[in-house]
Amino acid sequence: MSPLEQLLAGVLPDPDGGPPLAVPTAAVAIAPSLEGREADLIAALDLGRRLAVVSDPTTRAVLGRRVERALDGIVRVEAVVLPERPHADDATVARLRRETAAADALVAVGSGTVNDLCKYVAALDAKPYAVFATAPSMNGYTSVNAAITVAGHKKSLPAVAARGVFMDLAVLAAAPPRMIRSGLGDSLCRPTAQADWLLAHLLLGRPYRTAPFALLAEDEAALFAEPAALLAGDLEAMARLARTLVLSGFGMTLCGGSFPASQGEHLIGHYLDMMAPALPEAFHGEQIGVTTLVMARLYERLLDGGPPRPAATAVTREDVVQHFGPALGESCWAEFAQKRLDPAGAEALGAELAARWNEIRDALSRVLRPAGELEAVLRAAGAPTRGAELGWPAALTAAAVLHARAIRNRYTALDLAGDSGLLPAFARDEAAAEEARHDV
Repeated sequence: MSPLEQLLAGVLPDPDGGPPLAVPTAAVAIAPSLEGREADLIAALDLGRRLAVVSDPTTRAVLGRRVERALDGIVRVEAVVLPERPHADDATVARLRRETAAADALVAVGSGTVNDLCKYVAALDAKPYAVFATAPSMNGYTSVNAAITVAGHKKSLPAVAARGVFMDLAVLAAAPPRMIRSGLGDSLCRPTAQADWLLAHLLLGRPYRTAPFALLAEDEAALFAEPAALLAGDLEAMARLARTLVLSGFGMTLCGGSFPASQGEHLIGHYLDMMAPALPEAFHGEQIGVTTLVMARLYERLLDGGPPRPAATAVTREDVVQHFGPALGESCWAEFAQKRLDPAGAEALGAELAARWNEIRDALSRVLRPAGELEAVLRAAGAPTRGAELGWPAALTAAAVLHARAIRNRYTALDLAGDSGLLPAFARDEAAAEEARHDV
């Protein structure tokens, strides 16, 4: 049995010494083609007799109508078509709840936004859901959290696990190249996300597990070694990416949150989503690929020096509210206030860093990858590596580096660098590099 099959069967050994790993998802199908199997796959899940098949105009054309036709013979199908480019926000959640109120379950046909909306609505209404993927663009198909914007604040909210996740590799390979690169970008953050989570564990005693990363080890090296194959229609390469995305989502599920796959790099991306909605539209994974490189460079700067010397957090409630605005600022402050260092906390953390810096640096170095190596992966796939390629002004990149840590109560290298007085110079250097890229 493969690790994925063992995980679904509940018999995969836990590298952290716990009981065998298991997930709430009943079925995952990743195959060169699933055409003709849709009804059997859904029937095996026992979702009920009345299913809302949720798509948007694009995903309905790609796969939704095929799923609707296949299911029409076994259940009552209600086609729910969201607007083109729907937003995963509180208004769309309310609309989707109304339009699926009579359904026994939801069947999402789409990728990031459609899937997040369906899993979150399913959780609110205590219904099961399943998903047919239309693009290998993100790792949320198997996670139990959804990225939903509430009153302008992008949050990771509890959701329900998909009962079934179905990936037709021919469909995924035919997705727009930017969406394929997006999935690669979302997978690229494993090193920096793991380092941030480990940093919080080593410095603050926060819970940490190796299991989510062990799930990814088998495919990561091959995926990063041949990223161009993804854009050449290589179904074996696409299967590696699909497994990576599925297993990354399961890693989040095993940990009860997005900790193993969403840390400082995602905070920077979320800042941009929240504070600069007028930017040229970019896929989530395109952003994360770029912000992962930012965090990788920050780690290289931190680890190249001696132990950081944190002081009490200088950022105040007034600073946060002034920067983010009254409503959003208060929401961010409620998160950020929980991880601010007071003088005693800063002194204790400084002593810990001074005493154990070599040990901490070595542990972080073992899970990280060089920024240049990660950049080469993106370049080989034709993906953006700098914010300038996505239309980000240099000053906005600098602001994101400086202020993104206020968004969520998640301790990352942004916090360590910020409280140690190292973040302003790093942000200026990142902005200068962006200016240089704009001038090219």
